[in-house]
Amino acid sequence: MPEVQIEIGGRVFEVACQDGEQHFLRAAAQMLDDQAKVLIAQAGRIPEARMLLMAGLMLADKTAGLEDQLRDAQAKIATREAEIKELRDAPLPEPEKIEVPTIPETVTQTLAEMAARAESLADLVEEKAAG
Repeated sequence: MPEVQIEIGGRVFEVACQDGEQHFLRAAAQMLDDQAKVLIAQAGRIPEARMLLMAGLMLADKTAGLEDQLRDAQAKIATREAEIKELRDAPLPEPEKIEVPTIPETVTQTLAEMAARAESLADLVEEKAAG
């Protein structure tokens, strides 16, 4: 079991940990040291036990706040997942019926006849204008 030297609040400690856990121990010690530095900056030199206790409590307070935020985020995610499931499970809407008006055949024929007459009148006007 490896022993790791960590520094918290200017004091050095020897701590044993599982093999491969050294990085995590150093990271945790750094977080505790950051809090201890805040305490030392505010109160000056304080007894080791009190410094460690207060730094630990400060970290616990931050952790509790983060756990609250995590629970809120998880609740929001659960709500959104339920909404998504509800939307996915909902039946498809009925297809919308769209009616396209059709032009009666007689109207089409009448329009074609009118167009033909207009063309013949235009031809007649051109002939008279030319002649």
